[in-house]
Amino acid sequence: MRKDVKQVYKEKAVPALMNTFKYKNIEQVPKLVKISINRGLGENARNTKELQANLKEIASITGQRPIVNKAKKSIAGFKIRDGMNVGASVTLRKAKMYSFIERLVHIILPRIRDFRGISAESFDGRGNYTFGVKDQLIFPEISYDDVENLSGFDISIVTTARTDEEAYYLLKSLGLPLKPLS
Repeated sequence: MRKDVKQVYKEKAVPALMNTFKYKNIEQVPKLVKISINRGLGENARNTKELQANLKEIASITGQRPIVNKAKKSIAGFKIRDGMNVGASVTLRKAKMYSFIERLVHIILPRIRDFRGISAESFDGRGNYTFGVKDQLIFPEISYDDVENLSGFDISIVTTARTDEEAYYLLKSLGLPLKPLS
């Protein structure tokens, strides 16, 4: 039986990070803050049926109702008007965050065809990691019959790490299949 991610963090990740980075206090060890899942609606922004389908998909994947993001200003070249629906997002914290990252590591990422790990180049310089998923069919909650358009997600993992190296070792110790740092 595998241990949950929070237990792995406490039992394995914290001691390993304290030894690697020579922290004097356990509070210096980086930890997960939140996971943000975002999807841009694109052409589906005008269609209320597609908007509802996208919201339902995100809710079933995360277990939390998403927020509809609206355009802050009009952009004529993209046919976007001020206040128009342009995306949907969810922020997961605490128990839902740990549950999602556990499913991501053990169920979702292994379902990707020809998967060899996710890139270690997507850190932002402040210890946060963002990567994209190309289609929603890798999530077991999504039925093939219900999907009309393939669309992906952006998943951002926010940590308290000060450097990318600290965040890399944190995520690696939690089981995220990251490729080696270059």
